[in-house]
Amino acid sequence: MARPRKFDEAQVLQLVRDRFWSCGYAATSVDDILKDTGLGKGSLYGAFGDKRKLFLRTFDEYCAELVDDVRSRLDGPDEGALARLSALVLAIAEATVGDTSLRGCLLARGTAELSGLDPEIRAIAQRTFAVLEGLVADSIAAAQRSGGISADADPGGLGALVLAVLRGIEALGKGGSSPETLRSAAETALALLPRP
Repeated sequence: MARPRKFDEAQVLQLVRDRFWSCGYAATSVDDILKDTGLGKGSLYGAFGDKRKLFLRTFDEYCAELVDDVRSRLDGPDEGALARLSALVLAIAEATVGDTSLRGCLLARGTAELSGLDPEIRAIAQRTFAVLEGLVADSIAAAQRSGGISADADPGGLGALVLAVLRGIEALGKGGSSPETLRSAAETALALLPRP
């Protein structure tokens, strides 16, 4: 009979996620994870598998949480869709400005480091980007129905553009761009959305 676990799984996963997020996959050793979590090797491997499985789990959970957050910020009636989208874009710029540790986004970090090497990471990233792009495109279509964005614009193309701007803002922030540059990029992207 297996012994009951004497650790909080959610807390361990949060500590591991923070380590991967701050240091990246390659620069995180199993010893780092053991030190951060206080677990022994047997407990770690028994509960979560190896380092790669642990990263896959934390990366996938982070991506799911990111999608849920964006969905909740954009959800609502057609009226107000443009305001919600604008608030999301500006909030991401402000969060990036406030990221003084320059950690950036775990989705961006994990994708840049591992998607060329690991097909599972690439699949999670592609799925996440596709869902995010779709949520933004749906928000743009809602803004079109309510008259906030030109009806003849392509919601899919604009969704891809807004997602690219958001990922770019995060990359610029990680590179140390000024708060003014990040805010200006967000405001300019919003100003370029075609109005009726």
